[in-house]
Amino acid sequence: MPLLTLTSDIGHQDYLVGAVKAQLLQVNPAFSIVDVSHSITPFNYPQAAYICRSAFRNFPEFSYHIILVNLFEKKPDQLLLAFHKNQYYLCADNGLLNMILEETAEMVIAIPLDKMANRNTLYCAGIMARAVNQLLQGEPIQNIGIPDAVYTEKNHLRPLLDNNWIEGQIIFIDNFENVIVNITREQFEQQRKGRSFKIIFKRDEEIDRISESYADVGEGEKLALFNSAGYLEIAINKGNAAGLFGLKGFSEQSTQLFYQTVKVFFE
Repeated sequence: MPLLTLTSDIGHQDYLVGAVKAQLLQVNPAFSIVDVSHSITPFNYPQAAYICRSAFRNFPEFSYHIILVNLFEKKPDQLLLAFHKNQYYLCADNGLLNMILEETAEMVIAIPLDKMANRNTLYCAGIMARAVNQLLQGEPIQNIGIPDAVYTEKNHLRPLLDNNWIEGQIIFIDNFENVIVNITREQFEQQRKGRSFKIIFKRDEEIDRISESYADVGEGEKLALFNSAGYLEIAINKGNAAGLFGLKGFSEQSTQLFYQTVKVFFE
């Protein structure tokens, strides 16, 4: 049974998520569709990349990941079909692909869109579904579109590094208002080199140890841990860290940069 994931910034207020799934199932009723999220904040590429990357790594090899995020930043002339580390990705040509992968894809095919068609969300979903179906029927990926096509690339959001500190951006705030920062455990330990540290945010808030779970501190106390995706998380045990500390997620359009950053000093 072919496994498809579906990620979008559509939300759940109207009919569109259901209509997209209907488009997929019209192409192949055997598709098994798994929702990742439909609550991606519009135009927030770092958030979308974090959610997709963290979810996709858990799926079996040769899954198909349909990403309907920011489809219309510009008028779409092509969609992208990529193959990387035994996973397939289908998305808009908007720069999100390499932000998710954090590296260059092994293979990227451009799928041209009909200039006479109404290139809306359902049309794009149908094109992606048919591309998946062609692959399932044994069509070589090179025959589905234009191999080695030129496509848009954006740099993924990296933490700033120095010998004695690392500065990360808040890339996601979850349903419990826990704050996720774009610093991985691997980056943290490489930079730390066994030294003690202080995690500083909102001018004077400080944490000097990594917890294993929320219960490691008392109720209402702040903590830092690495979440199940391997990223640094600032939280309050049974509290709302983002709201209480006034922290905000990264936005390319925001001018409030200070409260979007978390800095770790090594001593």
